[in-house]
Amino acid sequence: MTLEQISPPGRLAEAGEQISAQELALAARNHGMPLEAMRADLTPPGLHYLLIHYDIPFLEAAAWRFAVTGLVGRPLTLDLAALKAMPARTVRVTMECAGNGRARLEPRPVSQPWLVEAVGTADWTGVPLRDVLAAADLGPDAVELVFTGADHGVERGVEQDYQRSLTVADALDQDVLLAYSMNGSDLAPQHGHPVRLIAPGWYGMASVKWLVGIEAVGAPFTGFQQAVAYRVRRDPHEAGTPVTRIAPRALMIPPGFPDFMSRARVVRPGPVVLEGRAWSGRSPVERVEISVDDGRTWATAALDPSGGHRWAWRRWSLPWSPSPGEYVLSARAITADGEEQPVDQAWNRGGFANNAAQRIPVTCLTGV
Repeated sequence: MTLEQISPPGRLAEAGEQISAQELALAARNHGMPLEAMRADLTPPGLHYLLIHYDIPFLEAAAWRFAVTGLVGRPLTLDLAALKAMPARTVRVTMECAGNGRARLEPRPVSQPWLVEAVGTADWTGVPLRDVLAAADLGPDAVELVFTGADHGVERGVEQDYQRSLTVADALDQDVLLAYSMNGSDLAPQHGHPVRLIAPGWYGMASVKWLVGIEAVGAPFTGFQQAVAYRVRRDPHEAGTPVTRIAPRALMIPPGFPDFMSRARVVRPGPVVLEGRAWSGRSPVERVEISVDDGRTWATAALDPSGGHRWAWRRWSLPWSPSPGEYVLSARAITADGEEQPVDQAWNRGGFANNAAQRIPVTCLTGV
């Protein structure tokens, strides 16, 4: 058997095709955040969304090292103690998987079947990457930084370490971190222990976990995760455009209470506070609008101040007083530069960056 047979190219589900056992296996390893967790400013590590491409590497903190190589004047090899001895910075970041919303697309790309829960917000503490690059004397000919994780596997017939790159300009942002702490505690194994990259504003694929190497290179990186995967394309033969920063999204905490199996929502007549969070990795969110009639009309929600957290979600709320009946609730975000979260799906073969507005059917009943 060849690697191509083990890991064939991605495909689209046939009309009416149900989620496969392979997709269920992916969904069992990876998980989304329960939407009710948005009531908290910070997502506990066990509730934060998780996507692991291959296996979780077993890395002992005492033995861990990472190297800074390539177009640098002083190649470095640092251990965890040396990294922690450098000045630290904490940044609150909402991280979202690039495939969030994939399972809602028609036709459905066959992959990790995310609905809308692939998101979470944490306080990440570590050393600004630019300080490490300054210590290594980053060369003037460097164009990109290539980040290598310890996770190793096969994807579409390609055996690989997980690798992604950032341009030098993006990498030198003060908020890009080599993080060793999440919400005040050491990183959990599934979140990149002992050190990971945090690239605020970017979809999660850029924040390489289990970091073991950084290489400064003089040309754009063409590795699999950069040039083949994480590309927005409608036709399998086109080069596509790269997935980069997080598109604006507002999510609502489903109101009322759920049916166990269907998760259908039920509320009682009378006052209900609709609430949720909104974020964007592009321009900051400036307005959130809510519809209770399946997008026919929209009302502006109250949006809490950001509190100085540029890269974190913002709370919104709107009072609602339903009468008995059937409703479809939606939320959409609008950014300061006028980008509006779409109502309709943004279809592409990989199922990336589908930020179509959430739809929540709700039944308002009396005597429940």
